Amino acid sequence: MNTVNMNKMSWVAYRDLVAATNPPVFLPVGALEQHGPHLPLGTDALLSAAVAASAAERINGIVAPALSYGYKSQPKCGGGQHFCGTTSVDAQTLIGLVRDTVREFARHGVKKLIIVNGHYENQWFITEGIDLALRDLQPNTKMRVMRLEYWDFLTEATLQSVFPDGFPGYALEHAAVIETSLMLHYHPELVRLDLIPDDGPADFPPYDVYPLNPTWVPPSGVLSSARGSDAVKGEIMATELATHIAAAVTAEFERARP
Repeated sequence: MNTVNMNKMSWVAYRDLVAATNPPVFLPVGALEQHGPHLPLGTDALLSAAVAASAAERINGIVAPALSYGYKSQPKCGGGQHFCGTTSVDAQTLIGLVRDTVREFARHGVKKLIIVNGHYENQWFITEGIDLALRDLQPNTKMRVMRLEYWDFLTEATLQSVFPDGFPGYALEHAAVIETSLMLHYHPELVRLDLIPDDGPADFPPYDVYPLNPTWVPPSGVLSSARGSDAVKGEIMATELATHIAAAVTAEFERARP
């Protein structure tokens, strides 16, 4: 069966493909986190995996199963930890997961690894996991690792068309137009348009307090309104993301190693 999904391949098929074609291998990383009443808890992992698969299809890549638990949800970009269903890990746990997984792919013979992050709060802990893994593997590793947040590949022109009244910024886009529209494109059966709240944009102060104050966050968990989301916008963004990520991966790994 032809597939880009590693978990649908036999070990023999995966081994032979890695050895014969030196494919780019994509590792999605997400979270299990509330995304309002209209989107599923697994949105971050679902979207990072879908975007990775769309890019991989263009360049004969392989997509590994997503790491589906992320770092603790923060009020200003994920709503916070006080929502039922949000299930997070400590920084050291995520660092360890990434570190171990990167080392395992190196053991398989993978030389091109792309980590596709779909959860805002994960960024620096993914970076630390990569750094420690490469430290473990040096000096003889042939692996190079690319880390990206998929939303960074949306162009200004696309953002203007998706947000004709102004883009609120990625942090406030939690469970809002970008994620809802992409989910309508990739997983429409999981979206409840009738349950979209009319919250936001949230108005946060320019500081944090600890313990975190849940009253800063709209009760729905949505930080900016998802109204105006549709599958057409999702398709436009999905196509742009896949095209630009595939091009970036190809260009990066074609460069001579320093």
